[in-house]
Amino acid sequence: MSNSSPDPTPGARPTGVSDPASAAQNIQQMFDAIAPRYDLLNHLLSAGIDRLWWRRTARALRPILARPEAVVLDLCCGTGDMTLALDKLRPKPRNLIPQGLKPTSLAASIGIRSTSLRTGSEAVPLSKTSLSTADRVPQVSTLRPGSEAPHNSSPEPILAVDFSRNMLALAQPKFADRNIRAIEADALHLPFADASIDLITCAFGFRNLASYPDGLAELYRVLRPSGQIALLDFNQPTGLMGALYSLYFKHILPLLGRLISRDPRAYTYLPESVARFPRPPRMIELISAADFTAPTWTPYTFGVAGLYRATKP
Repeated sequence: MSNSSPDPTPGARPTGVSDPASAAQNIQQMFDAIAPRYDLLNHLLSAGIDRLWWRRTARALRPILARPEAVVLDLCCGTGDMTLALDKLRPKPRNLIPQGLKPTSLAASIGIRSTSLRTGSEAVPLSKTSLSTADRVPQVSTLRPGSEAPHNSSPEPILAVDFSRNMLALAQPKFADRNIRAIEADALHLPFADASIDLITCAFGFRNLASYPDGLAELYRVLRPSGQIALLDFNQPTGLMGALYSLYFKHILPLLGRLISRDPRAYTYLPESVARFPRPPRMIELISAADFTAPTWTPYTFGVAGLYRATKP
């Protein structure tokens, strides 16, 4: 499977799409369409290994997750399974009020730096006032890394962000009675102040961004100094495993995906997106070029997937 592309900007490009804006819209519509069967497909097609990857990633981030004052953002959260794995390792609030909010209800209360959030088919501009994280997101404090939260304070909620409303609607019941806030937003235009987040995770979503350099730049912008990114995504292994993997992804997975999801685009797009996604050495270069320090890649399950980590200096 080739990783070459005539497009000079590395990023997701569904078949027949050539520009970043059309790619983003196409991918959003696709994930909205497959949302009802997304969890079933993921678990079946990965034989349940995806759960192990989420838990392993969360355990690797335990030192940050254990800090009640840490502001954690799960980007491209989908239906929320990675978010839940992170939440299991977060300190629990003493008196948690069930959020019971639709994603757009919360999003509408959040100031935005210079973009808009989608509500239905319309893009509704929000306030461009530069607000602190505490003003933008309920219960998020302005404590910096290394400072101690007051003894009686509630831990910061995990911020679960996705641009697919249908995915977030399915995530909402999973988030009930948990310290998680769902936000409908574009990963390339996040509604958070500069230097306001301590940890950003993204499980199998970064690969779908229309521009990887722009995505990394946006993550860098919202991270505090010493903040970290943790990007879990697929990879194309080499050798015999690579050959078997390619056979599965190019032939078996699209067939199963079409039968279960009834959307042939989605599981034709999946192997294409993995083929287009930069291999670990190139991803490390892109992360370094975005000014992150100490980028690493840890392979999971014979290199079928892996975790990229890096720190904002």
